[in-house]
Amino acid sequence: MRITRRQRVLGLTLAVAAAVMALAVASPALATPTGEYAVFAQCPLSNESLNACIAAKTETGEFVVGKEKVPITKAITLQGGFIENEVTEALTFVGAANGETLSKTPQAVPGGLAGLIACKEISNFFERVACELVFENGVTGVNATTELAAPASSIGLNEANLLGEEGTALSLPVKVHLENPFLGSECYVGSNSSPVVLNLTTGTTSPPAPNKPIKGFKGNIEVNGEGTILTLAKNSLVNNSFAAPGSSGCGGILFSWLLDPIINAKLGIPAAAGHNTAILNGSLKQAGARKVREE
Repeated sequence: MRITRRQRVLGLTLAVAAAVMALAVASPALATPTGEYAVFAQCPLSNESLNACIAAKTETGEFVVGKEKVPITKAITLQGGFIENEVTEALTFVGAANGETLSKTPQAVPGGLAGLIACKEISNFFERVACELVFENGVTGVNATTELAAPASSIGLNEANLLGEEGTALSLPVKVHLENPFLGSECYVGSNSSPVVLNLTTGTTSPPAPNKPIKGFKGNIEVNGEGTILTLAKNSLVNNSFAAPGSSGCGGILFSWLLDPIINAKLGIPAAAGHNTAILNGSLKQAGARKVREE
């Protein structure tokens, strides 16, 4: 019999793997999971092909784009489930039932608006005056919110790589929303058509210079009493070999021509691979869809 690499890795936790990969069974009424299964409340259980539910939380870490480092201080959640192709073993991610697959959690940008937009550095007198009138106004806080830049099905998940600490474990196409009343509602680094693609690993990265390899961690493997919920506690997903495009839409229609170049210069974007880093530290929980339906 052919034994695949994925089977060898998951063979260490046979009871957990069996629960995780249990076939979904339709239920006439889908109640909200309770107790220790409440974390899977947004699992898309109405999808009868669903094999498993996923709930991941990033609690600390950092996101570095060009010259700007934004620490993760508020928890970001990734939730949904997946369908496994029994032949290829490929996993198709299915988004959260409420549509909030990746939570839009704002993280404070150090230095705020003054750190991104220095009007005094604009050489043209009229442009400098316009900048000072509009943007030097006391509303200085800027948040950076990471959002999905493609449908949930574009999220890549590889359990063998996740547990084996090699290769891409989680792939996320994202864009970063820079939020401040005077930046307008469409100030982004990356877009749906040109996303920032994070190929995250629990292993060791191989970035181009000047970045150096960094190491992730699959986390501490924990199983609940019934053997039906797998938890990877204190895990770390990392990537420092992705490229980042420039900003667009900052300041709205009237001022994007002025502010986009300023913000790009401050952030050091577009930034080629080797100048950006993502470190996501947290935990991941997984359970078979059939078991979650029963709870």
